[in-house]
Amino acid sequence: MQEKQLFEYAVIRFVPSVEREEFLNIGVIVFCQAQGFLQTKTLVDEKRISSFSAESDLLILREGLRSFERICAGRKEGGAIGQLSIASRFRWLTANRSTILQTSAVHPGLCLNPEETLHRLFNQLVTS
Repeated sequence: MQEKQLFEYAVIRFVPSVEREEFLNIGVIVFCQAQGFLQTKTLVDEKRISSFSAESDLLILREGLRSFERICAGRKEGGAIGQLSIASRFRWLTANRSTILQTSAVHPGLCLNPEETLHRLFNQLVTS
């Protein structure tokens, strides 16, 4: 029987007005050190986002999400941050920031398969 592994996750949020502290859940990032897993899954629902944000924010948002993906992948395309250890990349991505792209607090859990967990959390926290 396969043993459950510790994983950590955070919700990726679009925050169009930092001052108002309003946000829309647009993705999830999951990290499992034991399995060397670090991935994001996101959804940019233009209709929902445009209901309370300027169109120019979509360009900034999409580029920010591409950066998250490149950093998760951990290659040269992720720049200096992408070259850090997998744990350091996760900590950097989930650090507090005051931009239109933020993450929730980090939450722990146990899982057998981090990729399945990523999809489950995404469906639960973003698409529902």
